[in-house]
Amino acid sequence: MGDVLLALSIPVLVFGGGIYAACDCWWRRRHPAPPSPYTHRAARLAEQDMLLLAEEIVDDAYAALGPLYDAPAASSAPGPAGPPTGLSPRSPRPSSPASTRDRAPSPPAAVQKP
Repeated sequence: MGDVLLALSIPVLVFGGGIYAACDCWWRRRHPAPPSPYTHRAARLAEQDMLLLAEEIVDDAYAALGPLYDAPAASSAPGPAGPPTGLSPRSPRPSSPASTRDRAPSPPAAVQKP
């Protein structure tokens, strides 16, 4: 009789474990845990650290490369006074009457016979 109870206890335990897992899954779907405030706080702190690091990188780059972007001296730059020497000013091309200024599609071209 002891062997029969031992042999039957294994399927009963497996079946009971399956029922427990199904009920636990059902319960967790119906009652989800609220989000942890510590994860949101950690995300905010990481975001602040990244922003501070990015600001530091931009400030260092501007300090190193800022003089390159400053306005050059008026004597070395052509500026709005005129084009550089050696270049002649070009007049803008006249627009053709078929061109349009809007972004609408152009009408299809006429078919050409060979």
